[in-house]
Amino acid sequence: MAAYKAFGIVSSADNSIHVEGLHDYRPIGSFSFLGRFRVIDFPLSNMSNSGMDRIQVYVRSRPRSIAEHIGSGRHYNINSKRGKVQLLFSQDSNVHSIYNNDICAYSENLDIIERMHQDYVIIAPSYMVYKQDYCELLNEHISSGADVTMLYHKVDNAKEYFQNCKTVNINRQKGILSIEKNLGTAKEKNISMDTYCMSKETFISLINAAREMSSIYTLSDIINIKCGDLDIRGYQHKGYFASLLSLSDYYRASLELLDYNIASELFRPEWPIYTRTTDSCPTQYYDTSKVVNSFVSNGCLIEGTVENSVIGRGVVIKKGAVVKNSIILAYADIEEGVHVENAIVDKWAKIIHVKDIRGTAEHPQYIKRRDTL
Repeated sequence: MAAYKAFGIVSSADNSIHVEGLHDYRPIGSFSFLGRFRVIDFPLSNMSNSGMDRIQVYVRSRPRSIAEHIGSGRHYNINSKRGKVQLLFSQDSNVHSIYNNDICAYSENLDIIERMHQDYVIIAPSYMVYKQDYCELLNEHISSGADVTMLYHKVDNAKEYFQNCKTVNINRQKGILSIEKNLGTAKEKNISMDTYCMSKETFISLINAAREMSSIYTLSDIINIKCGDLDIRGYQHKGYFASLLSLSDYYRASLELLDYNIASELFRPEWPIYTRTTDSCPTQYYDTSKVVNSFVSNGCLIEGTVENSVIGRGVVIKKGAVVKNSIILAYADIEEGVHVENAIVDKWAKIIHVKDIRGTAEHPQYIKRRDTL
C-alpha cells in the first residue's frame, strides 16, 4: 500500500528543548547540516520518496528561515498539480511558553487537519536525521490493526547520548508499555523517534483528549497516557539515526558523517535527500591549502588547512589558518594564522584578532552569528 494514503506532518521541537547558540536565531529544522542541507530536508525527503504529496510543516517560532527554505516545496519533488507543502503556525509565538506545544498548534489548525482527504497521518520530527520508507511503516501499521504505530531506534550508548530524548518500554509483541524521558541510567534503550503513524480519526481524538486533560499535554504525553487503553505498537528503525536536541548532538552527528561508511547508510542513490539549491562558483583551493576528510560547500576560498570539518557555503579560510574537527557555517571568515578546533562558528562570523579558539569533543566552542573576534 502506497503512503499517498497518508498525509504528512512535520512537527517542531518541544519548547523545553534549547540548542545553545544556534537555536537563538532559527528553529532546529533550519539548522545547516553538512554544509548543503537543512535538517528539515530529511523528514520532507522521506515523505516525498515514500509517495506522500500533502505535507503540513508546523513552525513554532522564528519562521522566516523555514519559510524561505521550503518556499513552494517544489524542490522536494512533490507533485506540482495535486501536491502541497503547507506551513502552519500556532498563535502562541512565545518560544518558552509551556502552552506553546504541538497539541496547541494542531488544535488551532484542526479544521485543516479534518479537511485532509487521506485516511492516515504520519507525523515526523524536524529535529531528527534518519532515512525511513514510510510505506513500510504504514503497511505494518495497517496489517497489525494497531491504533498507533511508533518508530523507535535501539541504541547502546543511551548513558552518554540522547539525553533530551524519550525512551519507549516495549513488550515481546512490540507493544508500547510506556514512554519515558531518557535519564541516562542504562546503556541500552529504545529511543523514541517522535514518529507516529495512525488514522486521521485516531489523531483527531488524541488531540481532543489531550486538550480536555491538560492544556500543556503534548502528543507524546497523551499517547503515553493511552498506552493502557489503545493498541500502541513499536516499529524498529534500522540504519543511521541522529537526534539534534543539544549542541553536542549536532556537533557529533555532523562530524561522524565524515566517515564514508556511516554516511553511506544515510545517503543512498535510490533515496535522494532533496534541498533548495544555491547557485554559486565552485570552491577555490589555493596552493597553500590542505584539505583532509572534510565536507566543503561551494563558493569557498580555501588558503589554509582544513581537517575533519564541515565547511558551509562562501566560507573564507585564509593562509596559515587551521580548522580542525569544526563546523563553519556559511559566509564565515577565518583570517590568517587563526587556529579553530572543536568549534561551531555561526554564519557571517569573523575570526580575526583571536588566534586560538578551542573547545572539546564533548563541549564544542560556539561562536555567535555575525560576531567578530
